[in-house]
Amino acid sequence: MIKAVIFDMDGTLIDTEKYYRIFWPKALAHFGYEMSDEQALSMRSLGCPYAPKHLKEMFHDPNLDYDAIRAYRKKIMEEALQKNGIELKKGAIELLEFLKTKKIKRAIATATDEERATRYLKQIGLYPYFDKIICATMVKSGKPSPDIYQYACRQLELMPQECMAVEDSPNGVMSAYRAGCKVVLVPDQSEPEEELKDKLYGCVESLDKIEQYFL
Repeated sequence: MIKAVIFDMDGTLIDTEKYYRIFWPKALAHFGYEMSDEQALSMRSLGCPYAPKHLKEMFHDPNLDYDAIRAYRKKIMEEALQKNGIELKKGAIELLEFLKTKKIKRAIATATDEERATRYLKQIGLYPYFDKIICATMVKSGKPSPDIYQYACRQLELMPQECMAVEDSPNGVMSAYRAGCKVVLVPDQSEPEEELKDKLYGCVESLDKIEQYFL
């Protein structure tokens, strides 16, 4: 029986993943690197220590200054979000309301730091829906390591098999799958590749479609 749903945030609940796809290349260009769209997509939900290592290997540059590039990416992305606002993904409110009425626990497991995650969720009115906000900064290794989902399950006082993870990216799916959660994918920037499909409990086109697993 599923007793909790643990949500990724960017690209799953809020429509921000598209900005990472835009602003990682812009930030890297500022420092003299050229990032393809495919390379940008590979960064989705990638946490530390994997993200710095991935970028250094991608550009064959062990001296690449990840912290400086990431800080600049955060700055220019924040400017865009302040200008354009944050949009909810289709079906987010409907699903959260449904889970609340069913008394199913709700948590966040995000690669975004705690300050920004809390601010974004409060800004769009989702913060009160969640029992726990779990961020990658709270664990040793981010996605695709299972650490964040294992920690979220412990915080919820549930076994991983009692929790459904809702993700939009391959790195997020692998994190939840390795932790032992049932993983439902809501594709955002790309459709899942074949090798990912056997890791999934389900794949739906929008969040409101997840209700079917509880009826």
